[in-house]
Amino acid sequence: MTEHVEWSEPEAVAAPAGAPVTPADAADAARLVAFGLQPKLQPARDQEYADLLRRYREDPPFARLADAVATGLGLIVLEVSPRAGMAVTAAEDSVFAVRMGDYARRTSADGGDRFLHGLAHLAVAAMAFPRPEDLADDGYIGRVTVNGVDAFVRQACHRLEERAAEQGENTDPATDAPGLEAAWRIWARRSATGATKDARRLAGSTTGIVAKAVAFLTDSGFLQRTSDDSGGTYRTTARYQLQVRDLAGGAAMAELLELGVVPVTDGTPTLLPPEDADDLELVADAGLPFHSA
Repeated sequence: MTEHVEWSEPEAVAAPAGAPVTPADAADAARLVAFGLQPKLQPARDQEYADLLRRYREDPPFARLADAVATGLGLIVLEVSPRAGMAVTAAEDSVFAVRMGDYARRTSADGGDRFLHGLAHLAVAAMAFPRPEDLADDGYIGRVTVNGVDAFVRQACHRLEERAAEQGENTDPATDAPGLEAAWRIWARRSATGATKDARRLAGSTTGIVAKAVAFLTDSGFLQRTSDDSGGTYRTTARYQLQVRDLAGGAAMAELLELGVVPVTDGTPTLLPPEDADDLELVADAGLPFHSA
């Protein structure tokens, strides 16, 4: 069903105390989780989805049952609301988990490029939500562009090179050296678009890698494409904000943001430090929208 549904606060209807769980209840709970696994589906455009969300909010036993179904499938419920629907993310041991190796195979990336694909996702998240308050504000919408993300990482490479030179560190590690800093240096060596005569974007170029990342995020319901400008312009969704909120704050994200990302971004790259850089704090438990194994 695709008719538009107006959301309003329901009148609370208490479930009978001690009412047994029926097969129909279990089916409804599983149906709600199934809706949550369709990230592009909007509750406001599906009556059944909206009804199940409403039931989740007003019927605590049903909510616990739906949470239990999600847990049994290895899913973590991030939020259940009209804006995000039933937003779930896969735990590391879930059959629904997307792993870096699987993602790399989807993008035809070899082992050496996996660092770069991971860095592209990290940079998209950092540019989309550069401040803790952006993650906390449910109304905030981040914007990124393919060319902007690539230019941002290249500026980060330059900043890291300057820092390494100041500290007297080796600035030319082996291309297969592990670690995020090595990935940044490999990125700096890679062509932005490729070597074709018409400068078409090649899959192995850095803009090609960013394009793969944002395409994956768009297919996953985390981004929405808004135009073809700057290699592709995208806006964030509520689900992506929840995902980054759940994952943000680890060492890689912190190191990237500490290089000095401006507080507000329109998708263009810059590394000018924010005025309150000294107070920059991040939410705990950072990561990427997929698992590293």
